Amino acid sequence: MNNNVEQQLADEKTHIASITAPEELEMRLRNALNSAPAKRTKRIASIWKIAAVVLLVTVISGQNYNAFAYYGKQLFGFDELLNGTTLQQLNEKGMGQNVNKKTTLVDGTELTINGIMADANQFIMYYTLTNPNGLEDMSVDAFRPSKISGFLTDSNVISGTSLINEEHTEIKGQMSFDRVNPFSKKLTLHFWQQLEENGQMSEGTVAFPYNPNEAMETQIKQSINKKIKVDKGTITFKSITATPTMTVIKGKLDVDNFDRVNLGLHGVQLIVNGTPVEILGSGNQTSLGGRTFEIRFDTLPTELHSMQLVVKEFTGYQKLDGKYSLISISDKLFLLGDKELWVKNVSKTSQGIEITIATDDDVMLDGVSIGTNNENTPLKTTINQKETKQVDGKLMKERTLLFDTQTEPESLLIEGMHYLKAYNKVIEIPVD
Repeated sequence: MNNNVEQQLADEKTHIASITAPEELEMRLRNALNSAPAKRTKRIASIWKIAAVVLLVTVISGQNYNAFAYYGKQLFGFDELLNGTTLQQLNEKGMGQNVNKKTTLVDGTELTINGIMADANQFIMYYTLTNPNGLEDMSVDAFRPSKISGFLTDSNVISGTSLINEEHTEIKGQMSFDRVNPFSKKLTLHFWQQLEENGQMSEGTVAFPYNPNEAMETQIKQSINKKIKVDKGTITFKSITATPTMTVIKGKLDVDNFDRVNLGLHGVQLIVNGTPVEILGSGNQTSLGGRTFEIRFDTLPTELHSMQLVVKEFTGYQKLDGKYSLISISDKLFLLGDKELWVKNVSKTSQGIEITIATDDDVMLDGVSIGTNNENTPLKTTINQKETKQVDGKLMKERTLLFDTQTEPESLLIEGMHYLKAYNKVIEIPVD
């Protein structure tokens, strides 16, 4: 038994040493700040109201948990926050561990870590912020959790939700992190808080005990190792891990144009017993080993009869080599395959030639230039992108293409387009 534990510790140490920092770390932090809620007001006269929802796209790196016992303790006071969710059902079954660790923030607000839930996919913390003087001025910078640390543990935040009471004196929050190491016995929450005197940020910490032997049991952990070919490469689905809090599909992306379409991974469906499982989020990161991804789904039903992964939609590419006349333009429609391109306006400015266009939201043009009989000028940049409603009521993505020339163009040249393409390819996952 001791040899087994020592071997697992050695494996974990090797795993940690091999981890490289994701290139998207700065973007993840910026996204967290950009998605911060506006200042809260008292316009909603309900017992509780939503105060913040912060979603970060990140990758969960997981090892096997060595624990299979349930907590058997219910967390009280979070019913409104958990209403109708899988986590509410787990809490009602007593799957939470009470912590009740308190600390005081620099502005006098009391932070209480009420309890936690943990499994091989994620670590969930429930907390309360209390201040009798009021919390209406509390922004995301006043209290911003960043990670959980501990023995062989450095777990970044994934997402968070919070509610504020009508009196604005108490906030109930839920924060999800990457899974923690199953050998950790003490964990530390790291958070950022804003200093009142100068508005600068300082890091705060609070440590609390953790019993890894009471983590929730993993339902399914098995390899998939199947590939799907798409227009610009290959998606490799490597594994599925299903726990009581969610189901995670992991894999690798060798797709040249993956970033050209937003939320391309959300076109992947997990079909269980003939019914799609709700998708909760997705993420990817790039390291020396290439680009890896994960897709997070809701929990699986107790009885499994069939399970499939369906690549319903994913990033695609269509070669066009199109030449579109810019003579007498006034809301002119062109068809790019089965996608629409509206040329709204062509004008000459001090910056160059500007062409305002509108396309379907998932379309990104490739190899764009304008031409006359004598020369072609490539696209310099794209500006002023926004969503607009067309004459027929359709919502489209409108933006202005800027070209570094003062010569009035005769045509718009487009080599191809990236878009969300229907693939409808199926992978069967064996169910024992």
